Amino acid sequence: MLELSIKELVKKYPFVIEFFEQNRLDIKGFEEKSFEEFLSCLDEDELEDKAIDIRGLKNELLSYIEQMKEFLGISDGQVNSLTILSGKYKDGKAEPFEKLEIRKSEIISIVGPTGSGKSRLLADIEWAAQGDTPTGRTILINNKPADPKWRYSPNNKLVAQLSQNMNFVMDVSAGEFIKLHAQSRMISDPEKISQEILQAANKLAGESFSSDTPITGLSGGQSRALMIADTAILSASPIVLIDEIENAGIDRKKALKLLVSKDKIVLMATHDPLLALMADKRIVIKNGGIHKIITTTKEEKELCIKLEKVDSVMQRARQSLRMGNALNDEVFFE
Repeated sequence: MLELSIKELVKKYPFVIEFFEQNRLDIKGFEEKSFEEFLSCLDEDELEDKAIDIRGLKNELLSYIEQMKEFLGISDGQVNSLTILSGKYKDGKAEPFEKLEIRKSEIISIVGPTGSGKSRLLADIEWAAQGDTPTGRTILINNKPADPKWRYSPNNKLVAQLSQNMNFVMDVSAGEFIKLHAQSRMISDPEKISQEILQAANKLAGESFSSDTPITGLSGGQSRALMIADTAILSASPIVLIDEIENAGIDRKKALKLLVSKDKIVLMATHDPLLALMADKRIVIKNGGIHKIITTTKEEKELCIKLEKVDSVMQRARQSLRMGNALNDEVFFE
């Protein structure tokens, strides 16, 4: 880590700027040098005046970075895969599969009737179950037992969960809300990242909104769009679960593309056949267990294209109604 240039170090860990300031270290002009090289450039008088112990300061910097990573939930290691090892149904019978491996940028849909056990599957993943939940399932991260941080650290969340209802109570604008999140994660340029998130959210929302819009004034669809964009771009959680995105009032196809473009593993509970077929695989839940794992076939993908055309007609009809227009054949045969 100390071999990185100061410029690279700041880019990777923006919070080190505070460490330099606390220790009265003027790094201006030394950005291309490593921290060790920077320290070697300090003269004896400056070292004595600032009471700098070079060896101790290097260790302090490393310790500071590790502590801040833990506090912010930052991991240098990526989650490339999530593996679910089989457990049991509510009646104790074994689930009919050995393991399911899900890789980043994959979309997995979860289907099943209400009360079938979809929430239990989510809980197993969220808490990185190790055979110690009612289902008896085990979750592996990168084909290894999950690091305890995924289970016990409040700052390391394996799953970012987006529920159907987004209720805000803070008296701030949408732009201020995103900036607060960016600042809490010590992002070097919160203004830039907040603009990126707002632009992405407006591409998803049925009706656009500005950074000055109070978050309590956002519609359900706008709120959902904002949180999906925030999760995709700013959240450190490698896995995203979306509950019934078809009811969100947003462009669900663009939302999924945004999430997978950021190397997220996406788990999507849905009753929408179009969304189910857009997924790479679908997990069928029944009687508290994983009843089937179905890989989307070529024929289903072809069917998905046909369903998208039907969906496009419905979207045009909805938009026409929202605009106060009368429906006619042009909506359906455009």
